Amino acid sequence: MDLTTTYMGLTLKNPLVPSASPLSKDIGTIKAMEDAGASAIVMYSLFEEQITHDQKALDHFLTAGAESFAEAISYFPVQTDYNLGPDEYLEHIHIAKAATDIPIIGSLNGVSAGGWIDYARKIEQAGADGLELNVYYIPTDGKYDAAAIENIYLEDLKLIKSSIKIPVAMKLSPFFSSMSSMAAKLDAAGADALVMFNRFYQPDFDLDKLEVVPSLNLSTSAEGRLPLRWIAILYSHIKASMAATTGVHTHIDMLKMLMAGADVTMMCSALLHHGVPHIRKTLADLEAWMTEHEYESVKQMKGSMSQRNVAEPAAFERANYMKALQSWKITV
Repeated sequence: MDLTTTYMGLTLKNPLVPSASPLSKDIGTIKAMEDAGASAIVMYSLFEEQITHDQKALDHFLTAGAESFAEAISYFPVQTDYNLGPDEYLEHIHIAKAATDIPIIGSLNGVSAGGWIDYARKIEQAGADGLELNVYYIPTDGKYDAAAIENIYLEDLKLIKSSIKIPVAMKLSPFFSSMSSMAAKLDAAGADALVMFNRFYQPDFDLDKLEVVPSLNLSTSAEGRLPLRWIAILYSHIKASMAATTGVHTHIDMLKMLMAGADVTMMCSALLHHGVPHIRKTLADLEAWMTEHEYESVKQMKGSMSQRNVAEPAAFERANYMKALQSWKITV
C-alpha cells in the first residue's frame, strides 16, 4: 500500500498532517505525533503582534482605554498569554527539527508583511522545511474593496517568496468574492500550496456582563464540505498543492478530500478531542478501506471525484444545489 504524497514540493509518507495547534508547543507531543504516523507537522503560529511590538508597547496599546469600555480589555490577551516569544519560537523549531525525521513547517499569523520578512528568514535558518502564512484578517472598513483585500494576500506572499527559499503555503479565508480567481492569482504569484480553509472564530456576547467574549468550538466533519467543494473545483486548474483543513476527523473525511484533489489532509480538532493516538487509528482505517476497495495508492484516488471531467462545472454545481433543496421531505 503506497500512501506517499507530495505537498509543496515535499515528499510525505502519507497525507495526514497535524495542522497548527497547541499540540506542537511540546517537543514530546511532536515526537509522539511522529511516532503515531504524522507525515509532517505545522507548528503553532508566531503572531505578527509578537514580532512588531515589544512587551511594554504591546501591553500599553492592548490595555489603553480599558477603563473606559468594559469590553475593551477582553479583545486581546495580555502579552504573557501569547505563545512563546519570537526568539523562543525559533529555538523551538530548531529543537523540533533535530528531534524528528519528518518535515517541520513554520507558521506566521498576521496581516501585513512588516516583521514577517525577517522572521521568515529566521524560521528558514532555524531548520523549517516550509512556511505557512496564515493571513487572519476580517475587513471591517467599507472603504477597502475586494481588490484591495486580495492585494494584501498577494503582496504578503510575493515579499515572503522573494526573501526565502523554502516552500510557502497560504492559508486562506473562504470569504473571497471569486475563490477561483483568487486561487489562480496566488498560484501565479508563486504559492507552493493553498490551505483551505482558515476557520474564523466567532465571538459571542455575555449579556450579564455586557462583554464580548471569545467562543471556541471544535470543528465537526460536516464543516469539511466547504473545503471539499473548492478543492474539487480547483483541482487540475492550479499548480500549487492543496491542503484540506477544517472538518478532517476520520479516514472517511480524508478519503473524500483526497478524491476531491487534496494532496494532504490537515487535522486539528480531532486530535484535540481524541488525542495523538487518533493519528494511528485514522491511518489504519484509511489503509483498511483502500485494501477493501482495491486501491493501491493515494495517487490512484487523488482527484478522482473532482470536477476535472465535468464539461460545465458551474451548471453541475447549480444542478446539485437544486437537487439538494428538492431532496428534503416534509413529514407530518
